[in-house]
Amino acid sequence: MIFSRQTRRLARALGTGLASIALLALVVGCERGDAKSSKQAPAAPTQTVIVVEVPQRTVSVGADFVARTEAVPTVEIRARVSGVLEQVRFREGSEVKQGQTLFVIQQEEYKASLQTARAQLAKAEADLLRAKDASVVDRARAGLDQAKADLGKDRADVARYRPLVEQQAIPKQDLDTALSREQASAAGVAAAEAALKDSILAQRTAIQLAEAAVESGKAAVTQADLNVKYTTIESPISGIISKLAVDTGNLVGKGEPTLLATVSAIDPIFADFAITEADYLRLVKRIPGLGRGEVPRDRAPALELILSDGTVFPQKGRPIFVDRAIDQKTGTIQVRAEFPNPQRVLRAGQFGRVRAVTEEVPNAILVPQVAVQDLQGAKTVMVVGEDGKVAMRTLTLRQPYQDFYIVAAGINPGERVIVEGIQKVRPGVVVKAELKPAQPAPPPPAAAPSAPPASKPKSGS
Repeated sequence: MIFSRQTRRLARALGTGLASIALLALVVGCERGDAKSSKQAPAAPTQTVIVVEVPQRTVSVGADFVARTEAVPTVEIRARVSGVLEQVRFREGSEVKQGQTLFVIQQEEYKASLQTARAQLAKAEADLLRAKDASVVDRARAGLDQAKADLGKDRADVARYRPLVEQQAIPKQDLDTALSREQASAAGVAAAEAALKDSILAQRTAIQLAEAAVESGKAAVTQADLNVKYTTIESPISGIISKLAVDTGNLVGKGEPTLLATVSAIDPIFADFAITEADYLRLVKRIPGLGRGEVPRDRAPALELILSDGTVFPQKGRPIFVDRAIDQKTGTIQVRAEFPNPQRVLRAGQFGRVRAVTEEVPNAILVPQVAVQDLQGAKTVMVVGEDGKVAMRTLTLRQPYQDFYIVAAGINPGERVIVEGIQKVRPGVVVKAELKPAQPAPPPPAAAPSAPPASKPKSGS
């Protein structure tokens, strides 16, 4: 019994001690937790982002079209007569003028042929002059007149002798002789008339033959003269000439016209490109007369040419030709534009892009392209409200314009979008916004599209 009481007292004392130890551990743990909390870093500072206000303005929107330059006209210089190429009077790749002598082919043979043709022409002209001589016809006509006179005399004798014979004043033999002479004179008249007709016909035939010979001689002289001229080959147009296709001393023009060189017009130069049917309809509305191919020459040039290195050609151009029909396979139509080329920078066959203003967008809402993100196929921007809180907006975009997008829906003018520091924020956080001006370039004149930076060409003007 005494042992049981001592055991119970010892158990109570042990429980009291354990409770005290637990309480002490709890107090120490709380103190340590408070100390640890007091040692934590201070709250993170507010993030700073760069924002721009969304502008709204009327803009001229355009498009770029893949183009290739063409030199019109381009002429192949060929040898039209055969002979040895004696002289080359130009420098390869240089600019030549219309009418400038380029080549000289051996001429002696053709000059001799020209002299022969001229001599034959002179002979034909002399023959014509002789054929036109009327002396032969005049002699035949005089013979006819003489025969007619003889016939008249013989008829008069017959008329005089007949009553004398009836009166037996003269012998009948005299009348018979007169009748014979009358018949002979009549035959002589018929023969003289036939001779006159033959003379006239012969003269007419001789004249026609002589005239034909003269014409043939003139043609021979013309051909021979042309052959002599063909030995001196001149440039038919002004432009840039190619390298030589045949060296001096070679036989050219034997059997077929030999290609010697090619000349291409260089100023102006043309750019051919294809546009869609929709772009064509917008373009003809902006450029009256384009559909008829009658763009006024005094209209300010409206097209730009972006070269293969990304630079913008300094001279603006104008469309001058639209093809007759839409290509059913591609749904496009061919357009040709004319560009001045005073510095001879452009050459035929270069590739580039023609930029044209196709429409005016009034009151366009513009968002910088750097502010737009692609989130699972949706175009979004981060907007900072007046309270500094970030919100995400989903946009409906139309097309690029310079360094902006034209927005159809999703944001209002004047709202602030983040352009720098987008990766540091998320919707709902509060940020410190620093405003950065972001206005698009001034609008171009109505007839001419504006140019983006040469180092980063855009599809919008």
